[in-house]
Amino acid sequence: MPEDHEQIVVRRKKLQALRERGVDPYPNDFRPDHTTAEVHARLSALGEAELARTGTLSIAGRVMALRDFGRAGFLQVQDRAGRLQVHARRDRLGDEGFETYRLLDLGDVIGVAGQPFRTRTGELTLEATELRLLAKALRPLPEKWHGLQDVETRYRQRYLDLIVNPDARRIFEVRARAVRYLRDFLVARGYLEVETPMMQAIAGGAAARPFVTHHNALDLDLYLRIAPELYLKRLVVGGYERVFELSRVFRNEGVSTRHNPEFTMLEFYQAHATYEDLMALTQEMLVGLAEQVTGGTTLHYGGETIDLVPPWPRRTMAELVSEHAALPAERVHDRELLARCAASRGIAMPPEPTAGHLLAAVFEAVVEPLLVQPIFVTQFPVELSPLARRNDRDPRFVDRFELFVARHEIANAFSELNDPEDQRARFEEQLRARAAGWAEAHAMDADYVRALEYGMPPTAGEGIGLDRLVMLLTGATSIREVILFPHLRPEGAP
Repeated sequence: MPEDHEQIVVRRKKLQALRERGVDPYPNDFRPDHTTAEVHARLSALGEAELARTGTLSIAGRVMALRDFGRAGFLQVQDRAGRLQVHARRDRLGDEGFETYRLLDLGDVIGVAGQPFRTRTGELTLEATELRLLAKALRPLPEKWHGLQDVETRYRQRYLDLIVNPDARRIFEVRARAVRYLRDFLVARGYLEVETPMMQAIAGGAAARPFVTHHNALDLDLYLRIAPELYLKRLVVGGYERVFELSRVFRNEGVSTRHNPEFTMLEFYQAHATYEDLMALTQEMLVGLAEQVTGGTTLHYGGETIDLVPPWPRRTMAELVSEHAALPAERVHDRELLARCAASRGIAMPPEPTAGHLLAAVFEAVVEPLLVQPIFVTQFPVELSPLARRNDRDPRFVDRFELFVARHEIANAFSELNDPEDQRARFEEQLRARAAGWAEAHAMDADYVRALEYGMPPTAGEGIGLDRLVMLLTGATSIREVILFPHLRPEGAP
């Protein structure tokens, strides 16, 4: 809205009128003693006589509705906890207070003190005896009946979205409760919360393109972390046998309904455990989380009903590809057969793909879109898992799982590779893949190999994408709905 818009001009005139009357339109000396929710909780069950004996209460919030009847009017005041109706009358507020009321607009922040009562319709209301303007809103809120519906504006002006859309506020309240639950769950099981570097000399711990920055004093290129994994496992080497980090992670990749360049990851590592132990832990943790924040184990997402009641099935990647791509089970590892299958479906492939790359690509294209109910997909090709322990029975695969729910990958975990010689060889293979054109192949981290040479106990680790998890819990179908300030193209860009 341009600065010369009629509504902005009118509001600025009101601002000037307030100042000319000696009213500070942005004071900081009003202290409410209740939230609107506390007023409702305390007084909703009281009768008229009890309300009359309550005494004066004070609240502060934003004017969300305004009905002016000349000598009196009603306002709806919204704070962090809800809304409460306020009645403004000249004979109660006095001339000065009532003139301030007459200069109010929707969106203004006010402080109100008064006596509670009920209107003829039974609505709990505060009869204002004091009304203070705390912040004049110079821009109007979105039109009353339609709210803020433009998706781009909602994400770009999240502050406005939170003012007018209760569902947006609910999503971020669920997110905060989920973070608190996950922390409490892990701490109760002996995990230590830690912090590891966001700027790293080597981008490691995942197959992803990093953001690059530069440290001037050291004249050193650094990478915003794509994962905290290698630092957390160094701590396991150091003797912290159960550690976790809730961290911001940065990947220089595309933006979509499931991807944002900056997102939140929960990673945790447990010594003397396997990926199978983490499957049990993950199931317990996420079922408990759903019960805590939604009240049950049934979720509704994208028009489908998700049933979280355990146990969740466990299937290998090869089994699922054989089943859904109609490939013979005994030939599902055949490179030529997988290559023909991928080509017939137009599946893009990295340079010089191995059988493992092809199997994973067919799985992603054919199987993932079918995984609605919770399922642990296990046994990933070793080429895609340079930090995971090989399976003892079939060394072409590693002891790894990904948890899928509602077609989203929610968690990724594996038994960690703790053999330093195998780890060095895997890094070297990744370097060859990088030289062949795979830009996301893992770099060599010689210090991490050195750490393993001091001995890392058998360990299992896991990463959970918090944003996708909150999407699932709230029914949000875009990751931008669950990130307060998602990345967007510059305003006005094509």
